[in-house]
Amino acid sequence: MKALIINCSPVRTGATAEIVNIVNTELQSRYDTGCICIDDYKFDFCRGCRACHKTASCVMSDAQIIRDIMSEFDNADIIVSVAPSYWADIPGQFKSFIDRVTPWCNTHEPHATIRPGKKGYAIALRTGPNMPECERLIGSIEHFYGHLEIECAGHLGLTSVEYKENVEPRKQEIVSFCKNM
Repeated sequence: MKALIINCSPVRTGATAEIVNIVNTELQSRYDTGCICIDDYKFDFCRGCRACHKTASCVMSDAQIIRDIMSEFDNADIIVSVAPSYWADIPGQFKSFIDRVTPWCNTHEPHATIRPGKKGYAIALRTGPNMPECERLIGSIEHFYGHLEIECAGHLGLTSVEYKENVEPRKQEIVSFCKNM
């Protein structure tokens, strides 16, 4: 069984990356794990041309990058998206990726598909103390999973996490969450 863990932040070494490392460490004993950082991929914004609604593929010149990431989704049995709050929602880089995945979304026919039976997990973090902002991020991720027909199997919201150092006191909470994956 394979697990794909996604750092949805453009910061490769911050609190989000630290959470990704904890999740990876916890899942390695049960899954063949792979981690990606969304900022490692350079792709353009969706142009909204809707060609993919007719062909189930993107016509933009950098579409292979999105196909490569979606191949990672296809190969995984579980997907864990870890996203920090950027102005009360997911980071723009991850939102741009979601927009570009429209050819795989079940909102139109024909659409590309990934293997069925996947489970998706969401971890949201934010610097402030209010959980509703984490819930908004989780909602964005779970909405994305739903259109890919990935079962939403669990989520975790972490408040008052701004820096890597703020993750250590929350480590047991993250470890406990991973036990249910």
